[in-house]
Amino acid sequence: MDLELISSAFKKNIKQKVIQHYFIKNKKNTIVGICNYGARITHFIITGSKNQVTDIVLGFNDSESYSIANERYHGATVGPFANRIANSKFKLGDSEFQLSNNDGLNTLHSGAAGFHDKVWKVVNRCENEISLQLTHENLMGGYPGDIDCAISFTLTDGDELVMNYQAKSNQDTVINLTNHAYFNLNGEGSSDVLSHLVKINANSFVEIDSTAIPTGNRKKVNETPFDFRDFKSIDNDIDEDNEQLKNGNGYDHSFELNKTDNDLSFAAAAIGDKSNIKLEVFTTEPAVQFYTGNFLNGKDKGKSGVFYDKRTAFCFETQHHPDSPNQVHFPSTFLAKDEEFKSTTIYKVSTV
Repeated sequence: MDLELISSAFKKNIKQKVIQHYFIKNKKNTIVGICNYGARITHFIITGSKNQVTDIVLGFNDSESYSIANERYHGATVGPFANRIANSKFKLGDSEFQLSNNDGLNTLHSGAAGFHDKVWKVVNRCENEISLQLTHENLMGGYPGDIDCAISFTLTDGDELVMNYQAKSNQDTVINLTNHAYFNLNGEGSSDVLSHLVKINANSFVEIDSTAIPTGNRKKVNETPFDFRDFKSIDNDIDEDNEQLKNGNGYDHSFELNKTDNDLSFAAAAIGDKSNIKLEVFTTEPAVQFYTGNFLNGKDKGKSGVFYDKRTAFCFETQHHPDSPNQVHFPSTFLAKDEEFKSTTIYKVSTV
């Protein structure tokens, strides 16, 4: 794989700004590609004990493909508010803020003004780390405040990709940041992920309606298809006659993690059934959205020349619950003027 040739294919102007792409590496020869268009993970390449090379994230080998893709969130940093907001509006105090809708009447991943479609500034880079910064201007997409965001990606020699998020606003606002990498641990472009084993550290999940908006209820996972407290395959229960599975077209739900504070803790794990590659996720966030690629539709041709079809990948999106600004009993996403938001998520890979 010619890494320099791939990075050169990303060099293009989008929104009158130059796209940059870099690979960060560690001593185990693990390689992660990062592009400043969307502050996104483009590659996550693992070299096995027999020198077999596996790229475990879906994506493309050039920036233009990301800009015109049917699925716009491949590997992207999502914000200023990840996931859905009901009826595309929320209140802060006496003020109501109207957002742009892009999911029926609702807003998904901040709509067209989201971070995924922005060109970030690269502010620091070395062999195993890259940092990016973005200012989201007041009322862009409807969100109040000039929101200054930063993210750093650090690849440790323990095969941990550490993502540190920061945000500050000059007005009261809401914030909910995540990464939207699509994983296939058998390798990007291989078959579906239904035989992957998954574990989620959650005793409850958030119930959704037919538009994937939370009803406000938390449901216990026990004796439901949503019980991933021990490893089980995705296809074990995904086709059950269950209202919540029908509402999400599969798994597309926020799981409330078993934690009592904002410390870094285990959230979820998955194991590729053919590769034996294991992904573990640790986070300071209170929840993880488990999404089984239900709306991938075969229109995007990926890095290996294979079209990405339904359920050929999954996402572990560490975040706060969807629609939190309108759900007062959910953990708050309120960010007060001049206060700093910080969050950390780690993707750790190994072979079992």
